[in-house]
Amino acid sequence: MSAPREHDVVIVGAGFTGLGTAIRLRQAGVEDIVIVERSDRVGGTWRDATYPGAACDIPSLLYSFSFAPNPAWSRVYPSGAEIHRSIERLVDTHGLRPLIRFDTTVTSLTFDEPAGRWTVGTDAGEYRARAVVVASGPLSDASLPAIRGIDDYRGEKIHSARWRHDLDLTGRDVAVIGTGASAVQIVPELVRTAASVKVFQRTPGWVVPRLDAPVPAPARRLFAALPGAQRAARTALFAGHELAATGLVWDSPVTGLVQRLATAHLHHQVRDPWLRRQLTPDFRAGCKRLLVSSDWYPALQRPNCKLITWPIATLCPEGIRTSDGVTHALDAIVFATGYDVHLDGPPFPVTGRDGHSLATDWAGHAQAYKSITVSGYPNLFLMTGPNSGPGHNSLLVYVEAQIGYAVQGIRTLLQRDLAWLDVRPEVQQRHNERIQQRLRRTTWMSGCTSWYLTADGHNASMYPGFATQYRRQMRTFRLADHLVGDRVVRPASVAAAG
Repeated sequence: MSAPREHDVVIVGAGFTGLGTAIRLRQAGVEDIVIVERSDRVGGTWRDATYPGAACDIPSLLYSFSFAPNPAWSRVYPSGAEIHRSIERLVDTHGLRPLIRFDTTVTSLTFDEPAGRWTVGTDAGEYRARAVVVASGPLSDASLPAIRGIDDYRGEKIHSARWRHDLDLTGRDVAVIGTGASAVQIVPELVRTAASVKVFQRTPGWVVPRLDAPVPAPARRLFAALPGAQRAARTALFAGHELAATGLVWDSPVTGLVQRLATAHLHHQVRDPWLRRQLTPDFRAGCKRLLVSSDWYPALQRPNCKLITWPIATLCPEGIRTSDGVTHALDAIVFATGYDVHLDGPPFPVTGRDGHSLATDWAGHAQAYKSITVSGYPNLFLMTGPNSGPGHNSLLVYVEAQIGYAVQGIRTLLQRDLAWLDVRPEVQQRHNERIQQRLRRTTWMSGCTSWYLTADGHNASMYPGFATQYRRQMRTFRLADHLVGDRVVRPASVAAAG
């Protein structure tokens, strides 16, 4: 068995977050980096999200890193394919491809306290690293939901996050289970070609118009020639989204404005009073994810589309049986049911100091310090960790702040030649007590159920404030907040990098 390959930093995942971390580490002078990626291509969520109509609901100027601007976005709201192409360009522009080990799935992380190193177990051998950045993302895994009778159904089953492009749904009878962010993009595409589309809704969402348009060629040329112009446009968009927090994160008069806008959008596009009633939420705007679409309501009113609001009783060999006793015969079922959000840790064992298991420590409720480090797990940085989710702004704004924090921590570790840095448990506890106190005043805790909450109603997902506040808390890495291990004694020989 070959010796583990030694590196200063191992990054798990070659999506936006992992690649952005590698770029900033190299800019900070950290060169001994390897990125392990389970797929054969970069891109993360945007490599996998190839369902019809896949697109971002954040404007393209905000859905990119400020340190790696893309002046060539073709639309205000980019398609999934264009986002994936931009990630590929990011890799090539910054020369990251030699750092990536494709087709390498992480199976475990284990911390060796005396050596001050993580052992990264993979299906392609072991790596050893001074620091590990888990950048696999919150939306990296998807599976079919546990619906009664799912194994009995004889037709085609498709998950929105694992679209089957070999399957032609033209002229077929199709069901879509779910009415969330992916469903509002898939259904308008399916109704164009399918014989019939039945949409099974559990709860409706608040929907606001999607003001999409091509980015004019003169604007693209201006952004390429004057990067400051693009920065100014990005800043304006950021400010607008920050303002939205006053209505989506907290219940305020702005919440009422958002609901009136969404209601006006519904009334403008849906004439039938009964359908309007079925599509009107009974919770505050912001409690669940706000949906952005100008095609969703028209699609539901196409002659070949029908909204079903009866609960699903079971799947059967022919299709779906609802609680009213009706069996809906179907050729295919699309499960637009979201991702497996890992609120109990990454999808592999993580063992820290003194044999601590992250899955066990998070079995009650996941918590971290500033969403990124966990007491008992030194030199480990969990990107998009607990309570880092935005309810109103671009995820990449939050990710960029996390990257800056991780780079500071890793540079401190390497430059001072420390064995480890472990956030103090009391510091982590105080931080999380404040977070949970603030969360109690947010819209997410106002009574609806969503993937933001655990079964007992604990919110380990969202950050209760403005993106500006989140960036401010991530600006400084405080050594005093950490327990510090002895200096590292470097091994006499280091195995060749893989």
